[in-house]
Amino acid sequence: MNPEKWEEIKEKIEKKFKVITKSEETLENKGKQETIEFESPIGIVRLEFIIQPRVLDKKTQYSHRAGGQTNVEYIYSDDEMSSYLKVYKQDKETKEWEEIKESIFSF
Repeated sequence: MNPEKWEEIKEKIEKKFKVITKSEETLENKGKQETIEFESPIGIVRLEFIIQPRVLDKKTQYSHRAGGQTNVEYIYSDDEMSSYLKVYKQDKETKEWEEIKESIFSF
């Protein structure tokens, strides 16, 4: 998903539904995440739009000893960015967020 489409989706949500919260934060890897929570006919929904540098390589460092520690180091691109959208629905009873894999929304 590109940033222009994300802006269109946010506008539609703000016009059609009651927005509970909106936030924006900077990620460790020079990326950013925008979050919007709103009331919909299926309940409270959270959308997370994430823009971050493209992962070029993933290096796993581990010890060959039993119980040794494993570290993962990511190498990010300086000029290429990737973006994606995650959709969550809040369970009415437990108040836990459940990720919706197949988006039921038609934006």
